[in-house]
Amino acid sequence: MSPMRVNWRHPRWLFSRRAAKALLWAVVIVASAVGANVVGIYLVGSVAGWEQWLAAAAGYFLVWRLCLYGATAYGWVWMRRRLLAREAQNGADGQARRRLVRSEIAGVIAIVALEASLLIQS
Repeated sequence: MSPMRVNWRHPRWLFSRRAAKALLWAVVIVASAVGANVVGIYLVGSVAGWEQWLAAAAGYFLVWRLCLYGATAYGWVWMRRRLLAREAQNGADGQARRRLVRSEIAGVIAIVALEASLLIQS
């Protein structure tokens, strides 16, 4: 399987079903976050009250994020085992393992950066 080449002069890739689906998911996630904040501000009564509530609930959000990270790590280990077993059956070299390691490093760096930025803000 050869890597997909992007033709920048004729951006058919921009209008693909896959790109549209990813864009739709991004819009849904952003709209949900905005909606949750608007509802929270409405329920608490003010932006200042909403910020205070968020600060008071920060510990619960940390526990929630840790649970999400744990579930993601469990799913990643499951997927990693299956992928490496499939690659071993196909007789591939160590390229899949290297791609996985790069993805794992990038994911850990992203999570550490996110948590560090949240720690600095508080």
